[in-house]
Amino acid sequence: MRTVGAALAALSFVGVAALAGCSGEGSGDGVSQNASTTSSPSASPSPSRASGWNPKPGSVAAVGDSITRGFDACSVLADCPEVSWATGSDSLVRSLAVRLLGPAKAVDRSWNHAVSGARMAQLPKQMALAAKERPELVTVMMGANDACRDSVGLMTPVADFRASFEASMRQLRAGAPKAQVYVSSVPDLKRLWSTGRLDEGAKRIWSLGICRSMLAEADDLGPAAVARRDAVQERVVAYNGVLRDVCAKDRHCRYDGGAVFGFRFTGAQLSPWDWFHPSRDGQARLAEIAYRNITAAEPPA
Repeated sequence: MRTVGAALAALSFVGVAALAGCSGEGSGDGVSQNASTTSSPSASPSPSRASGWNPKPGSVAAVGDSITRGFDACSVLADCPEVSWATGSDSLVRSLAVRLLGPAKAVDRSWNHAVSGARMAQLPKQMALAAKERPELVTVMMGANDACRDSVGLMTPVADFRASFEASMRQLRAGAPKAQVYVSSVPDLKRLWSTGRLDEGAKRIWSLGICRSMLAEADDLGPAAVARRDAVQERVVAYNGVLRDVCAKDRHCRYDGGAVFGFRFTGAQLSPWDWFHPSRDGQARLAEIAYRNITAAEPPA
């Protein structure tokens, strides 16, 4: 999701947003309370004989894009993998790896191969790297960059998206045939627009080039703008259908059932520098969603 426009936006906003940096994100009672009420790894259920799914894997490899790298969560225009929802070490986020393995084991038994700016076409290469770790679980969060382009016409075609994801799964299976895979849905970009357009600061940032296919001219409610946003929304829904269907063909894969797509990010859960990437608080919420779905006895509906 990193673009030149995003850089300009962040730099133009840094004078104000620097006052609300990583040390302040997610430090409120909301995240702390959610973290304390999450079930501990020792309370995880036993593997289900019916599904073959192990809700307590012993290692985690993450693949994906800037969300999984914690981009713009701690400082302007920088990855912050320590707050990654999947493999981070931050005590307030309590990443998936920390929740599953504990803080000490997560250091040596989790790996983050996500790349900021990556699209689905780059996932096979990341999967090959993940397979070399022989992880018991691989997390996948990819697709937002395929929809967030400078125009609707530049969005990744659904057929290409499917082909790349299928190739990614083959790449993983070639090196790690029994690794479990947790696939996150693509976030709801239209809901992000509808929330952020009420904030003048968010609109100023977006106007400098972030996810133009959805967020450009945020106040324009004319027919062309509405059609553009609807086209992006339809593409995201189609991407999620691909993720669900391809995952369903693999007995060791579990899709989140649209949980991330359905999550209502608020301003507190978005980066103060771009109003687009998850903040520290937002990363914690993603970790909660993943942990809940991975440790459930049955996959999400």
